[in-house]
Amino acid sequence: MKLTSLMLSAAVAAGSIASANVMAQTDAATPGAIRNIVLVHGAFVDGSGWKPVYEILKRDGYNVSLVQEPLTSLADDVTATKRVIDLQPGPTILVAHSYGGTVITEAGTDPKVAGLVYIAAHEPDAGETESANGKRFPAKAAAPLKTADGYLYLDPARFHEDFSADLPAAQADFEAHSQIPTAAQVFTTPVTEPAWKVKPSWALVATDDHIISPDLERMYAARAHSHTVEVQGASHSVYETRPKEVAALIEQAAQHVQN
Repeated sequence: MKLTSLMLSAAVAAGSIASANVMAQTDAATPGAIRNIVLVHGAFVDGSGWKPVYEILKRDGYNVSLVQEPLTSLADDVTATKRVIDLQPGPTILVAHSYGGTVITEAGTDPKVAGLVYIAAHEPDAGETESANGKRFPAKAAAPLKTADGYLYLDPARFHEDFSADLPAAQADFEAHSQIPTAAQVFTTPVTEPAWKVKPSWALVATDDHIISPDLERMYAARAHSHTVEVQGASHSVYETRPKEVAALIEQAAQHVQN
């Protein structure tokens, strides 16, 4: 497979992160590359936001599946992810956006998972929670609102600014009003066995992310020795607004981890 890029580089040395704007122009999946890709969404949204990335990966010859987590607990979301991993016919690259990073950090220990890709996502260590890490590196977005039964959601009036500033206003408005309320406990449940400690990982930092601090994304990537790129000016919705760059990183992972 050929990948053309603007400043695409890998950060392998401890604490070092290479900045890159990635543009992909790809052919069919190279023989020997891992062909199975599983995409995991984050909190408040469903898997439909992955469609632009899905279409690129499918065009390039990959077998792509999406997980629709219930967002009721971390355990439930890990179970839903493992259910889809079990359906894969061979080695798999597991990809996540946002809170989905916590999910794949737990689910990624599955023996079918050959590599992990974090897209503007959390990569907690054992004993860490998203909530506590977010306090260490505060984000710009307003705090979520809470329902009477303990579920969180984003203020629709702020959704465009906080979650997806680079999406068209009408699309952001639709997503704001089609949110999936997410159990508050998912953000305070500690990780037990981080897959990134035993599996190779890749990470994409969205430099204008208001939901997760870009500095937190950089800390995660450096600590995990993730092969890292930065997409300049991208919001938290980078997987929707910059699908070429996101797909390029996923395909890089699939090429690097051979069958």
